[in-house]
Amino acid sequence: MFDELVFISMRGLGLGAIFALIAISLNVIYQATHILNFAQGGMLVLGGLIGAWFSAGGYGTPVWFLGLAIAGLSMAALMAVQGVVTLWPLRHSTEQQSWLITTLSVSIIISALLLLTLGPWSAEFVGRVPSFQVLGMFTSMPYLVLPALALAWFLALRLYFRKSLQGLALSALSQDLDAAAAAGLRVRRLQIAAFALSGLVVGTAGYAAAPIISISPEAGIRYVISGFVVAVVGGMGNMTGAVVCGPVVGIIAMIATYQFGGQYEGFVSLIILTLILLLRPSGLFGAHTARRF
Repeated sequence: MFDELVFISMRGLGLGAIFALIAISLNVIYQATHILNFAQGGMLVLGGLIGAWFSAGGYGTPVWFLGLAIAGLSMAALMAVQGVVTLWPLRHSTEQQSWLITTLSVSIIISALLLLTLGPWSAEFVGRVPSFQVLGMFTSMPYLVLPALALAWFLALRLYFRKSLQGLALSALSQDLDAAAAAGLRVRRLQIAAFALSGLVVGTAGYAAAPIISISPEAGIRYVISGFVVAVVGGMGNMTGAVVCGPVVGIIAMIATYQFGGQYEGFVSLIILTLILLLRPSGLFGAHTARRF
């Protein structure tokens, strides 16, 4: 029983790391724009598709690392374009809701393109995937790599937002968009940079997770919902909340899958989301805000 619990926890930790990386990428955009990008799941799947293309070299080989950089940069460029398309109609305000239509449209377009390219089937990672042993049981290496990647992105972004000029400017946007604009910051340019940075995070996440995720047309919406749950549970815009709550939600979802079947994974995530919204609407790590009348 103990061995099974450790095995499930290892798998849940890896799954939760994927959720945490999606939540981190959602938070990067949310902090700068107050927009939730529902295309994030599709971007993760596209990163995974690039991983499948580079899989012949094997997981963790020099070719794999080259592909990791290409996946991250490709998603960064793609999301910068998406940022321009999403932000352009908003002009000087995010009070309009056109971003909701735009981000959902991008998600649908990605799914349609994947359907035309792959058909209704999933792309496969064909290369060798190494494994590691815990208590006599073997687990695929991505379950170890993904938590390390989530922690690395968390620390890198923490340093970026606190030490770099652009990071400090993006932090100013998260505090007050109007004040930042009045202070002379180039708000739109910074917001597009946030989209690109988010693409870098989610592109590398999808690539690293390629051997263990479903790279199929309909998979994006499932992943973005799980990432959204983690972002809300941790507190929207809070990176610490995302990196802590991701593994917790992942382990709980994996236990539910083990006990009741895979169809209950999403159901359990939504139950967690509902409970947190009822008990602590600002999330476990979110700051309380005073209600304004």
